Amino acid sequence: MSEQTKIDMPVSLVTRRQLISGGAVALGMLALGTGAAVAADEAGVLRAEEAIHQEPVFKASRKRVYEALTDANQFGKVVQLSAAMQSGGMKTGAAPVTISREAGGAFAAFGGYISGRQIELVQNERIVQVWRAGSWDPGSYSIAKFVLVEQGAETKIKFDHTGFPKGQAEHLAEGWRINYWEPLAKFLGEEGKK
Repeated sequence: MSEQTKIDMPVSLVTRRQLISGGAVALGMLALGTGAAVAADEAGVLRAEEAIHQEPVFKASRKRVYEALTDANQFGKVVQLSAAMQSGGMKTGAAPVTISREAGGAFAAFGGYISGRQIELVQNERIVQVWRAGSWDPGSYSIAKFVLVEQGAETKIKFDHTGFPKGQAEHLAEGWRINYWEPLAKFLGEEGKK
């Protein structure tokens, strides 16, 4: 990996209890129809859900990172740089990326394999999405939250993904790394050269 595409990203897979006891804010603490077989206590409270927390850092401003994640044309270029596309796992002629820039609007990427709705968009600060993969049971959705934190000339994304089907954590964490963070770093690095 070249210096320009290298990203600093502490990653952890944690339970929701660990997120709460650690003081981290996790949106979507309820499983939103994931269909996961998780035991609830007598009050119906789920105690052991999986969650993903990652903190990739990019050599770009918050504004630049936000635009790359919310502009269909720019994110389409990120998708083209992703491992999913580079490996031939998805056809280049697959459906184009669509991203609404309005809260409540839909998005789809990776040939429609990833889809959902924008729940909250705070320009240059936060993106919250109801997010799903095409292989999940119908009606199964998770919450993906991107908080953009300025660090001098860089931007850290405090990323939390919750409410996905049980047993998917490692697969999804790797997917975020190779299909979002690494190609985003490469895209931002290429854009910075222009």
